[in-house]
Amino acid sequence: MSNSWGTSTALCMEIFRNTNFDFLGNKWPFITASLVLSVAGIASMVMKGGPRYGIDFRGGTNMFVKFQNPPPVQQIRAALSRRISGEITVQTVVGGGNEALIGTELKSDQELAASRQAITETLQATFGQAASGKLDFNNAGQDALADRLRDPLISHGVSLGEPQLQELLSRLKDYRDRDRSGLVASFDELKGIPGATPAVIETLKQECYLAPFNVKSVDIVGPKAGAELRSQAIRATLLALGGMLVYIAFRFEWIYGVAAVVAAFHDTIITIGLFSIFNKEISLTVIAALLTLVGYSMNDTIVVFDRIRENLKLPHREKLGALVNKSVNQTLSRTILTSGLTFLAVLALFLFGGEVLHGFSLALVIGIIIGTYSSIFVASPIVVAWQDLNDSRNKPGGYRPAAAVAGPAPRRGPAKAQK
Repeated sequence: MSNSWGTSTALCMEIFRNTNFDFLGNKWPFITASLVLSVAGIASMVMKGGPRYGIDFRGGTNMFVKFQNPPPVQQIRAALSRRISGEITVQTVVGGGNEALIGTELKSDQELAASRQAITETLQATFGQAASGKLDFNNAGQDALADRLRDPLISHGVSLGEPQLQELLSRLKDYRDRDRSGLVASFDELKGIPGATPAVIETLKQECYLAPFNVKSVDIVGPKAGAELRSQAIRATLLALGGMLVYIAFRFEWIYGVAAVVAAFHDTIITIGLFSIFNKEISLTVIAALLTLVGYSMNDTIVVFDRIRENLKLPHREKLGALVNKSVNQTLSRTILTSGLTFLAVLALFLFGGEVLHGFSLALVIGIIIGTYSSIFVASPIVVAWQDLNDSRNKPGGYRPAAAVAGPAPRRGPAKAQK
C-alpha cells in the first residue's frame, strides 16, 4: 500500500514538474464562467425569494418514516395537505430501504407539539387501522403498550406483575426495533420471544394492529430558533472571512488579503447559487461545508501567495504576471495531489453517504472544484491587476519587480539592487 502510494505520488510530481502553463493568459474563460455562474445563482435566489432554507433555519418538522413497501409519495403528500397547512415536502431517501423524509413548515411555536401527532395520525388513517380503535404496535412506546395491554392480559388469564410485564414489553419492543427495523409484519413473528405465550399473542391481536410504516426519527425546530440559527450562520461565515482577511493582510499585504477573501466569497456565492438553481436546501450541515470550503480555499490561495513571496525574494527580471505564472506552476503538483484526493473522498461521500449527508457532500464537491480554480484564476489575477494599475498610474504600492521599471530595486526584493 505504501509503495503504491509513494509510486503514485512520485509519478504525479514527475508529470507536473517544470510545467510552464500560461494560467494568467487563459484566465478570461474561467472569469467569464465565474461571472455567469454568480449572476445565474443570484438571479435564481432573487426569483425564489432567497436561498431555500432547511428546517434548521426556517423552523418545521422533519420525520423519517420507514415503509414495508416503496412509499407512495403522492398519496402521502395529498393526505397530509388535507390535514396540515403550509409547505409540505415528501421525498424518498436514496438507499434508505423504503424510507421517506416528510417535512412540514411550522408557522408558530404552538404548532410544535401537535406536528408529530398530526403526521402520525394522518399516516395511520391513510395506511393503518386507526378507525378500529386498536393501538398501532409498530409505532407505540412501551408505556402506551403497557397501559393498553395490562387489563386485557389479566382477562386472558395472563397474570404478570408490573416488573414482569415491563420486561416482556421491553423484549417485544427490542425485537421490533432491533431485529425488524421497527416493522413487524405479523404478530406470529413474536412467538419465539421468551414470555410471548399464545395468550399474549392473542391479546396483542385483539388490542393492537400492525401499521405498514414506522416513524424512525423526528427533528423539530421552532421558527424563532431557526431564525436565530440563520443569523448565527451568516455571522459565523462573515467573521471567518474577516479574520482571514486580517491574517493574510498581516502576513503578506492588504491586497493579498482582499484577493484571498474575494476568491473565498466567490466560492461561497457560486456554491449557494448552484444550490438555489438545483433547488437544494441550505441546512446546518451545508453551512458547515461552506465554512470548511472557506478554509480550504484560503489554504490553497495562501500556498500560491507564499510561493509568489518566496520568488519575489530571488533575483529575477520578470514582470509580476510572469512570476505569478511561475509560482502557480511550481505549486501545481501539490494542488493536483491535495485537491484531487480530497475531491475523490467527498465524491464518494456524495454518492454513498446517504440523504443525511447529501447536502454537506454536494457543497464540498462543488466547492473543491470552484475553490481550486479560484486560487489560480481569481485571487492571483487580482494581485496582478492591482500591481498593473499602480504601475500605470506610477504610484507606489504592491510588489514592484526589478524588471518592471528601470532604476531602483523593488520595495520587497533581493537585498541588493538590480543593475
